[in-house]
Amino acid sequence: MDDQSFKYPDKAAYEFVSHALAAKGITYKEIAEITYNLQVKYVPQLTVAECEAETKEVLHKRELLNNAMVALELDRLATEGQLKEPLQSIVANDAGVFGVDEGLALNMANIYGTIGVTNYGYVDKVKEGIIKRLDEDKSGSVNTFIDDLVGAIAAAVAAKIAHKYA
Repeated sequence: MDDQSFKYPDKAAYEFVSHALAAKGITYKEIAEITYNLQVKYVPQLTVAECEAETKEVLHKRELLNNAMVALELDRLATEGQLKEPLQSIVANDAGVFGVDEGLALNMANIYGTIGVTNYGYVDKVKEGIIKRLDEDKSGSVNTFIDDLVGAIAAAVAAKIAHKYA
């Protein structure tokens, strides 16, 4: 169905994602710190504050928001036990061979090109800061997608900064 009167809800999508991140205790500063660690070696004058400002800007990109909303909803549904089997068990257990969480993250990281993808691979392997906390959280909340989402945002911001200073 192609409703010609439909206007894409960019503001609502941004609010959805930013509120979901905040509900998980994730701040833009924590994402910015990961970005800073990725880029300061290449951009010595970089500050965490600049990374935080760029994070806010990247979080307004529709391509990122679309993937982020799907990822966040899948984690929420899995936390509530609302997915059908076998998907519920796969997502709830963050099955290593699933890969859909990384697939969505790669879509987000790639919005600024290949450098975002390579940065995402690195942060997914290292799992520092908030990513590590989310990955290791055993509170009963499913974080299969959100840890990759945070890494992808940080990687996309790092790529944006790399382009800016190239």
